[in-house]
Amino acid sequence: MLYFLTAILAQFFVSRGLGVYGDAVNLIAYGFYVVLTLLFYYMFKPVNKSLSLLAAFFGLMGCAVGVLDLFHRVSSLSPLLFFGFYCLLIGYLILRSIFLPRLLGWLLAFAGLGWLMFLSPPIAKYLSLYIEVLGILAEASLMLWLLVRGVNVQRWKEQANAARS
Repeated sequence: MLYFLTAILAQFFVSRGLGVYGDAVNLIAYGFYVVLTLLFYYMFKPVNKSLSLLAAFFGLMGCAVGVLDLFHRVSSLSPLLFFGFYCLLIGYLILRSIFLPRLLGWLLAFAGLGWLMFLSPPIAKYLSLYIEVLGILAEASLMLWLLVRGVNVQRWKEQANAARS
């Protein structure tokens, strides 16, 4: 939730011509996303340790590229490339888990595919509004589910015990 709030605040500052404040708040938002990425790594490690690690790699790389982009140090890479793979992998891990609803997994997987559409500028230009709505809907749904319902702790422990043996 902190990531969402700071990212929205950053966009507010940027849209008002206060880019310096937007960049500062974006740095904070990326910090929250790093923490979120690490928490998701540990949460999904019992589902598939290797894929959870790969997802964390993509999430952290997306944050790194995003921060470098704030300082105009990266021109050819888009953080959305990394976040697309991140969401796709998190969606898959949710689908393979027994402690979160499958619908959240499908939403995240489709959002990841949507973010990857930005690799093709003509497609992204045509579909950007729909892709952004899907991405926000998917990630907000996961956030709200985790805030309101959380994970099924008993099932998470079952999956973690099964992964250990």
